[in-house]
Amino acid sequence: MPSHADHWTSPDGSITLYRGEAIETLLALDPIGADLCTADPPYSSGGLFKGDRDLDARGKYAQSGVSHFANFTGDNRDGRSFAFWSTMWMQRAARHLKPGGYAQVFADWRQLPTTTDTVQAAGLVWRGVLAWNKGRGSRAPHKGYHRHQCEYVVWASKGKLPKATHAGPFDGCFTHPVRQSDKHHLTGKPTALLQDLIEVVPPGGLVFDPFMGSGTAGVAAARRGLRFVGIELDPHYFQVSVDRIAATIAERKAA
Repeated sequence: MPSHADHWTSPDGSITLYRGEAIETLLALDPIGADLCTADPPYSSGGLFKGDRDLDARGKYAQSGVSHFANFTGDNRDGRSFAFWSTMWMQRAARHLKPGGYAQVFADWRQLPTTTDTVQAAGLVWRGVLAWNKGRGSRAPHKGYHRHQCEYVVWASKGKLPKATHAGPFDGCFTHPVRQSDKHHLTGKPTALLQDLIEVVPPGGLVFDPFMGSGTAGVAAARRGLRFVGIELDPHYFQVSVDRIAATIAERKAA
């Protein structure tokens, strides 16, 4: 266990959450042999120009310009530093995947080309791009633009990808609106989306998320009775994750 990070473990030991910087914590942990790394890192996007990228996360991603969600850091890298940093954390995350394990990395349209490069630079085998259609509730552009209503998931494997025996083939496009009742982070993803994405994990498998945010991947894993390891730097969102995942475990136990 990393000595620098706070941590929380579920009563049955199936879920462990670490509060710490992603790269440092990934280096400090012994390899965990995960079936899936699902990651929603800071995009360092939000605009075509430096002034746009340098806005804080709330200024870039809150649709109304004002949000009650806590801000987060690490979202202001330029293109070259984003690619370098992405390669570093992906290399360290790949160390924790078992052979044939999956990686799923979220990106918006601006960072999609870079993300497809960095998964390969990290030594993973790029397998394709999944689309998440957020619907027309996404921020509307002016009338001359197509809506940016999709985000993307670059998916890859650690080496050869064996045939799944528990399910599949898996969908390549997902439609889930963002519902405020299910949103716990400024850039939080729908729980239903993560539940769909972790279908690649067999029963009893292990999911890990090095940018846990509000713990949605952990909630999805707990609902299926999967094991989960999560990492989150921000103390506020770390506690949000602990509370959500603990509540999910209690609900599943009571069902």
